[in-house]
Amino acid sequence: GKTFVFTGGLSAYTRPAAEELVRKLGGSASGSVSKQTDFVVAGTDPGSKYDKAKKLGVAVLTEDEWLKMVKKHA
Repeated sequence: GKTFVFTGGLSAYTRPAAEELVRKLGGSASGSVSKQTDFVVAGTDPGSKYDKAKKLGVAVLTEDEWLKMVKKHA
């Protein structure tokens, strides 16, 4: 039931595939960061979404941290 936003380049998945995996596991994926966002997954060269997440106090995960979380729930 968590909301994820992806920013930057991912190595293990394309962004659409990562978003689809989140949905399959019962979460939701968004294209923009807000106070309702639970996690921002920061890949390589994260942009303004990363900065906004930090400003709003949203938890930021590395791609590796996200993959570990996904494997626990898959």
